[in-house]
Amino acid sequence: MATPSGKAVTPNPQVSKRSLPRDASSEVPSKRKNSNPTSTLPRPSGLFVEGSIVRIAMENFLTYDICEVSPGPHLNMIIGANGTGKSSIVCAICLGLAGKPAFMGRADKVGFFVKRGCSKGLVEIELFRTSGNLVITREIDVIKNQSFWFINKKPVTQKIVEEQVAALNIQVGNLCQFLPQDKVGEFAKLSKIELLEATEKSIGPPEMHRYHCELKNFREKEKQLETSCKEKTEYLEKMIQRNERYKQDVERFYERKRHLDLIEMLEAKRPWVEYENVRQEYEGVKLIRDRVKEEVRKLKEGQIPMTRRIEEIDRQRRTLEVRIKEKATDIKEASQKCKQRQDLIERKDRHIKELQQALTVKQNEEHDRQRRISNTRKMIEDLQNELRTAENCENLQPQIDAITNDLRRVQEEKALCEGEIIDKQREKEMLEKQKRSVSDHIVRFDNLMNQKEDKLRQRYRDTYDAVLWLRNNKDRFKQRVCEPIMLTINMKDNKNAKYVENHISSNDLRAFVFESQEDMEIFLREVRDNKKLRVNAVIAPKISYADKAPSRSLNELKQYGFFSYLRELFDAPDPVMSYLCCQYHIHEVPVGTERTRERIERVIQETRLKQIYTAEEKYVLKTSFYSNKVISSNTSLKVAQFLTVTVDLEQRRHLEEQLKEINRKLETVDSGLVALRDTNRRLELKDNELRLKKKELLERKTKKRQLEQKISSKLASIRLMEQDTCNLEEEERRASTKIKEINVQKAKLVTELTGLVKICTSLHIQKVDLILQNTTVISEKNKLEADYMASSSQLRVTEQQFIELDDNRQRLLQKCKELMKRARQVCNLSADQAVPQEFQTAFQDLPNTLDEIDALLTEERSRASCFTGLSPLNCFEQVVEEYTKREIEIQQLNEELEGKKVELDEYRENISQVKERWLNPLKELVEKINEKFSNFFSSMQCAGEVDLHTENEEDYDKYGIRIRVKFRSSTQLHELTPHHQSGGERSVSTMLYLMALQELNRCPFRVVDEINQGMDPINERRVFEMVVNTACKENTSQYFFITPKLLQNLPYSEKMTVLFVYNGPHMLEPNRWNLKAFQRRRRRITFTQPSQ
Repeated sequence: MATPSGKAVTPNPQVSKRSLPRDASSEVPSKRKNSNPTSTLPRPSGLFVEGSIVRIAMENFLTYDICEVSPGPHLNMIIGANGTGKSSIVCAICLGLAGKPAFMGRADKVGFFVKRGCSKGLVEIELFRTSGNLVITREIDVIKNQSFWFINKKPVTQKIVEEQVAALNIQVGNLCQFLPQDKVGEFAKLSKIELLEATEKSIGPPEMHRYHCELKNFREKEKQLETSCKEKTEYLEKMIQRNERYKQDVERFYERKRHLDLIEMLEAKRPWVEYENVRQEYEGVKLIRDRVKEEVRKLKEGQIPMTRRIEEIDRQRRTLEVRIKEKATDIKEASQKCKQRQDLIERKDRHIKELQQALTVKQNEEHDRQRRISNTRKMIEDLQNELRTAENCENLQPQIDAITNDLRRVQEEKALCEGEIIDKQREKEMLEKQKRSVSDHIVRFDNLMNQKEDKLRQRYRDTYDAVLWLRNNKDRFKQRVCEPIMLTINMKDNKNAKYVENHISSNDLRAFVFESQEDMEIFLREVRDNKKLRVNAVIAPKISYADKAPSRSLNELKQYGFFSYLRELFDAPDPVMSYLCCQYHIHEVPVGTERTRERIERVIQETRLKQIYTAEEKYVLKTSFYSNKVISSNTSLKVAQFLTVTVDLEQRRHLEEQLKEINRKLETVDSGLVALRDTNRRLELKDNELRLKKKELLERKTKKRQLEQKISSKLASIRLMEQDTCNLEEEERRASTKIKEINVQKAKLVTELTGLVKICTSLHIQKVDLILQNTTVISEKNKLEADYMASSSQLRVTEQQFIELDDNRQRLLQKCKELMKRARQVCNLSADQAVPQEFQTAFQDLPNTLDEIDALLTEERSRASCFTGLSPLNCFEQVVEEYTKREIEIQQLNEELEGKKVELDEYRENISQVKERWLNPLKELVEKINEKFSNFFSSMQCAGEVDLHTENEEDYDKYGIRIRVKFRSSTQLHELTPHHQSGGERSVSTMLYLMALQELNRCPFRVVDEINQGMDPINERRVFEMVVNTACKENTSQYFFITPKLLQNLPYSEKMTVLFVYNGPHMLEPNRWNLKAFQRRRRRITFTQPSQ
């Protein structure tokens, strides 16, 4: 970091060769805060001009890890060895101010400016503004080759950044303001025109370059208009001369043409007159037809309300039918919900019963414990009484032995009873487990049945609705009614379902099977007539065919590959099986395998079966009545759709019976448990009595000490029993709480059940109401249809009259069209083209009858034949046409020429005004540049001048600034070119021209990179002195001068800022850089030197 001093310089920015530990973008704030030594130095903001650079920060940019530069307001010299990163600062200025990467001459992609090995880089430029500094940040993403822009830490677009930069008159693409190292040689290659444009943009007023562009555009337009006016004038004179030669012949041609045109008009009008006569007749017929048509329309309109009402009633009927079906569905859903609530209530009741039983067991146990405690206390009292009145020992041993034997026998019986109780409990648990297993099997069977019902509902909804109705109304039938055959059939093996489905028609598969004709009539009347459901019903034979034996044994057919008859492939109720055997002869139709297919010829000839099935085909055999030959036809089997779900109804019935048997056994076990518990309780009482007797005898036998020990033992036993206490009140309270909770849930379920029952009742009422409405609507529709048929008779008579009149009208219309077509052909008109106004006007002056038209035609033809000498007609018509075209073209050219002249005058006026506003200030500006430029060269004992050069004053795009110089007194002034002067001379000239612009420049800063490389020491010293003197004046713009080396003993100014750039592996880390610490250390050294 450099300080504003000519002698003291401080080395920062520096380059650290280490890589950042984290993403560069995330490290910028903390590292910038730690490495910003300029925050402690007040910036002389009053010396900066608007748009000057106050701070430059870089991170992972070219050679830099992290670097921050704070330039001064005047001349900033950036010095460092080659490769240290001087030009990197120039690149940072250019890219940070929205410059193009290609302008630097290094790379065309912005990602190449990020330090190698890093994924992101950052450049931040802080510009001085009196209203508050402007901080522009550019983050560069290497992978996406994209830039992200921020102004004062807020994200913006590049366009907004460019607008902010342009508002401060910063032009990083102008070589007069920004001259990077790789563009120094290009400055001398600028043409005079390009140099003028760059100078205008750099130091001229904002409107100067705009005026110049407008002048160039106006001059280009002026040239185009002058050329156009000249060409049109010459062409107009030629056209006028050519038309004068043909004027007399054209007049004679038009006279003859008038007679011919009249003849043409008469010939054109004649068919129109014929057409008009027929048209009037057509209009008369059309008028009568329209009256009849109006009558037909009125009759039809009279029928429209009836038609609409019929359609409305039909829509209403369909809507009612849909609503009836919806109500039926809602009723089913409500019924299912009621069933669910009832099941839940039953489970709650069982739960309450279990809680009560558990409480009873605990109460019994507690009562038993209290009884034992009471008995023990009585025994203690008896022992104590006996202890007080102890007598001499008697011979009680026989009694004690007898009681001991009785006690042992009672204990054995009690142990046996308890063992039986345990066995019964185990048996009960096993039965309950079996009950759960059987219930689960039944639920699975029900689920399979539901699958079959779902398929029925999806395919035949009416049949499904009829099944639901049947289940709810079985009590209305006298005999057995079977649900649709597809629901009652249960396949023994799913893979055989295809044979049954291909054999039985779909109508019968969804048919209900009745045993009684009366029951079937009741069913069809309710379901088909009242509910309008499309269902099928059949009657099973009165004599059962279900067990009828086949005519041939299956063993005889096994040799052909047959493995079963159709009847043996499935189970079904007796009426269904009887009907299928009677109707489809399933007991006579064998089913074979692929082996049967291979021997099909032999099977047909030998078995004489009427129908057979192979693995994938069905064969139907017929015997010819005349030839007695067997005729066979085969069809491929369709895939089974309905019978693939197998429900073994026999097994389900077996499971239900098994469940009943388990329930019966459970009841038996429960009653046995009750009896065993009673026996156990009785044995326990007897055991207690014997123990008491034995104790009494032993107590009488023992001495006082033994009585005391027994009393002590009984007291200990009482304490143990009292410790094993059970709080019945707490248990009762808990049980009561749980029962109350269950009762609350049960009440809620009862409430829900009551609501559902009400809903179900309401739905039934609504359904009945809808059925009544539907009946009323159908009755009204029938009445309207009868009225509609009656009103149609009169309409047919009137329509016949209308048809006859319309045929006559069509005939006249066709004749009119033919006449119209001929008339249009005569007039050369298309079918959709209207008669031109010129024909209509001409026809008004001509006769209106056929006789008058024919007479006038004869007269005009005679007059037209008098004109001779004008042939050939085609050639002369071409001359007239060209004459007419030229007349029109002459008129158009005159109008265009007048417009061009007016436009040309306007452009000349604009050019005059803009030229005055542009040229005079430009000449003054060039004079000022020339004065500065000449003075700089004179101070170097050389000569140079700058002038405004142009070859033609009106060619504004050819204006340019010409620089002429001479470095030796013996030569003349020569124009500065890339070839005439040496490299050092071009560098000196370029530098002095830029210095001449310095004091006139309105740009906030200027950058010049290593322009002194080609100069000799004398010129370099002179140029350096001029740069210092010019750039360090008051109110001049900021100046950046980049050089790798300087001569010795050069003059410096206090307003200069010298920035040294160092680079190397032993540089101080950026986060350790502290300018305040360096200054304090410097002051301590300065203070201690005098004392030494």
